[in-house]
Amino acid sequence: MLPSLLSTSLLPPLPALIQEAGDRAQLRFLEFFTSNIRNPNTRRAYGRAVSDFLQWCREVGVGSITQVQPLHVAAWIELLSQQVSAPTVKQRLAALKHLFDWLVTGQVIPTNPAASVRGPRHTARQGKTPVLDATEARQLLDSIDISTPAGLRDRALIGLMVFSFARIGAALAMKVEDLYIQNRRLWVRLKEKGGKRHEMPCHHALEEYLHAYLDQTGIGNDPKGPLFRTIKRGTDQLSDTPLHQSNAHAMVRRRAKAAGIDTQIGNHTFRATGITAYLKNGGTIEIAAAMANHSSTKTTQLYDRRRDEISLGEIERIHI
Repeated sequence: MLPSLLSTSLLPPLPALIQEAGDRAQLRFLEFFTSNIRNPNTRRAYGRAVSDFLQWCREVGVGSITQVQPLHVAAWIELLSQQVSAPTVKQRLAALKHLFDWLVTGQVIPTNPAASVRGPRHTARQGKTPVLDATEARQLLDSIDISTPAGLRDRALIGLMVFSFARIGAALAMKVEDLYIQNRRLWVRLKEKGGKRHEMPCHHALEEYLHAYLDQTGIGNDPKGPLFRTIKRGTDQLSDTPLHQSNAHAMVRRRAKAAGIDTQIGNHTFRATGITAYLKNGGTIEIAAAMANHSSTKTTQLYDRRRDEISLGEIERIHI
């Protein structure tokens, strides 16, 4: 049974220390990444962290999963702190704590060696995501050639992220049927992190982009199909395959460069751009949090980049 489970792309490869611990440990390890972690992005990040740590343990002479001690975890965290950012270190430590808790409750190991290890301190009042101001966002959207299916798709996708604050994962998971009419306005249905269902009315510009995309490409007749699709190889027509996140990132970079925008933006840029534009035009942080489907306004504040303009204005006061 275990070999067939290992063939799935959902799971990280079994580290040597887990393989050597027997079937019970192997099954418990696999259950951690299947039944306990549902988000594919979290599964991928945790899998990488756990695999790296257990491989490092093997290299420094740890002979068994039961021999892993807090000292090993602390040493690895210290090493990571010299190589990656504090949030990344904290995420990887969280992965170890959760995995070892799972192994303890499964009676694979007696205690959690990561439980007493503290990660680095990190406080952030503002996110690091590059943002565009409203003029640049409009410049980018208007620069897209919409005479092709790819152009219609790209304008609709970028517009969706700007005007609905959608995460790229939720946007790319949408089906055509997730666009629907209510109260004579087009609405979008997003499946956000943690399985949360989030519905929002469309801004009039986004409504225009989406209608043009559906009508001119013909995908409106395929309600069960993916909303944002790849282009068939050798043609300019849409396929039945959903667009991948890495392809969307490459598209965004390519479109920004063509529009003469030098900022190294990414998919998440548009979420921060939309939230900042909303707040600059009199929106409240509480409503922005609801629109972004944030459980706390503290998270939304990380996307509020209005302070950037204050800083730029103040820096010009320096006259020498």
